[in-house]
Amino acid sequence: MKNLLICTDGSNYSQECCRYAAWFAKQMAAKVEVLYVTDLRQFEIPAVADLSGSLGIQPYEGMIAQLQEVEVRKAKFVEESAMAIFEAEGVLGRATFHHETGMLVDAIEDYAERANMILLGKRGENANFATEHLGSMLERVVRASTKPCLVTSREFRPINHVAIAYDGGVSCQRALEFMAQSELFRAFDIHVVTAAESRKEDQAAAQLAEAERMMNASGLYPACQVLSGEAETAIADYVKSAKIDLLVAGAYGHSRIRKLLIGSTTTELLRRCHVPVLCFR
Repeated sequence: MKNLLICTDGSNYSQECCRYAAWFAKQMAAKVEVLYVTDLRQFEIPAVADLSGSLGIQPYEGMIAQLQEVEVRKAKFVEESAMAIFEAEGVLGRATFHHETGMLVDAIEDYAERANMILLGKRGENANFATEHLGSMLERVVRASTKPCLVTSREFRPINHVAIAYDGGVSCQRALEFMAQSELFRAFDIHVVTAAESRKEDQAAAQLAEAERMMNASGLYPACQVLSGEAETAIADYVKSAKIDLLVAGAYGHSRIRKLLIGSTTTELLRRCHVPVLCFR
C-alpha cells in the first residue's frame, strides 16, 4: 500500500482523515494525494433559480464569477490546512494537493487508478446540522470504487486493535487476502467476528472457522467469535466493548433494490461504529 488518496471537503472530519492518512503513510512509507473537488452544481443553480426571468442573466454572471473566486480561496485554505497536518506529522514531502471542479465520483476516477486505498471522512461540511447522516457522496464513492475505502471517524486515535466483520462473502474474502498480504496487520491485535440469529449459528461458526484457517495460514492468529443477533447492532456493540480501533467490512454486497427494501448493513455499520471502517467491494 504505497499510494493513499484523500477526498477532502475541508470539514473537521476531513482534518481527522488527513491525520489517519499521515499515520498510515508513516507506517508504510506511502505517498499521499489530497483531492478537493468543487461541486459543479453550485455554479449551475443560479442560472435557473430566477424562474420569472425578471432579473435577467447579467446579475447571475457576476454571481458565478464571485462563487468561483470564493472556491479558489477555499481550495487554498483546504490545501494549507491539510499540509499543516502533514508537516506536523513529518510526512509533508510525501503529500501533494489537487483541486478539481465537477462531481467527486467522476473526478476521483483518474486518481483512484493509482491509489491503493481511498480515505474519506464519515461526514462532511454539514455534520453539525445532520448528525445522524453520512456524507452525501460517501456511499456513491464506496459503491463505485474497486479500491479499499477507509471511512474515518470524528477523532483520530492510533490503531492497535482491528476487527473484521466476516460473512463469507466475496468482499470479505478480499478483505482477508488484503490483511494477510499486508505486513502492517501483523502488528495489530486481530479479531474476526460474525453475527447470526440463533438458528443460523452453526453455519456462521463454520464460516468463521474457514476464515480463521485462512488467516492462520498467513501467520495471523485472530480471536474469533460468533455474535448473536442483528449484524449491525451486535457488531457495533462488540466494537465498543472490545475497544476496537478499526473495523474491516465488506461493502454494499447487495443490489440497490435490496437496500431500498430492507436497508444496508454497510450503511448502518458506518453510522453506528464510532471508529474508522475499511470497506471492501
